[in-house]
Amino acid sequence: MKKFFEELFFEPKWYHWIVAFLLLPISLLYGSLMWLRRVLAKPKDYDIPIVSVGNLIVGGSGKTPFVIELANRYEDVAIISRGYGRESSGLVVVSRYGKIECDVKTSGDEAMLMAQSTQATVIVSENRAIAIKQAKDMKAKLIILDDGFNKVDIKKYDILLEPPVIKNYLPFPSGGFREFYFDRVYANLVLKEGVDYHRVVECEDLTQSMMLTTAISNPKRLDKYLPKGVVDRYILEDHAYFDEEVLKELMGAKNITSLLVTQKDAVKLSDFKLSLSIMKLKLEIRNSVYESIDKYIQGKL
Repeated sequence: MKKFFEELFFEPKWYHWIVAFLLLPISLLYGSLMWLRRVLAKPKDYDIPIVSVGNLIVGGSGKTPFVIELANRYEDVAIISRGYGRESSGLVVVSRYGKIECDVKTSGDEAMLMAQSTQATVIVSENRAIAIKQAKDMKAKLIILDDGFNKVDIKKYDILLEPPVIKNYLPFPSGGFREFYFDRVYANLVLKEGVDYHRVVECEDLTQSMMLTTAISNPKRLDKYLPKGVVDRYILEDHAYFDEEVLKELMGAKNITSLLVTQKDAVKLSDFKLSLSIMKLKLEIRNSVYESIDKYIQGKL
């Protein structure tokens, strides 16, 4: 079932559209409710620059590396995330100006990657308002809100990231959109991958016989970046945690010399005694994007 809907969202074939049509009344109701929620909202001003990086469609569009690039550009930054996949709840300070204060199961994989890749303060919380207050108490001068477009009660500068190709523009459950596609007009910047920003992938410590091992949404998007030597795949659901013994058995049974992982996966495998080959992702972002963000921050200050 999960595979069917993932294909419906990202790579629909003719038979997927039959299901999409049957679910369309629910999708229209869902999209309408999300639109009403947005237009009736009264965003609160927290008296601090808040830049939100989000997307309308589920699946990876580069939010985490985009947040990392922004956080490394400015000083006294606090990143606020929900902490998807974490085994904790409530507010957790993951890092304090670059110093890690918890483990990956407490923070979640994306939050830990952001903490390890920046000198920012990283906070995870289901309640973003409480997290913003915490960030201000910790003397942050800029807040970056990870996956914050749907937080309509917060006054912020909204950046929407779009994948290079969209094949299904319908909202849940007929498609992968969290709101109607036209809700993008409420964003301050809408950035298209391949036009406004580009992925640069470098692979480190490659071996002759690798198993792609990942727990990300829509893993097929990795295909075009895979190096030679990938002989098998081990795919889990987005944000899932790995079992070291299971991986050891798979590597032994199939003569695998290393696990090929993304950086998001690597933070969950760092304590495993296994050979890793890592796909490192960096974004190249147009200067005009930075100029627009700088203008907002200066105006807010």
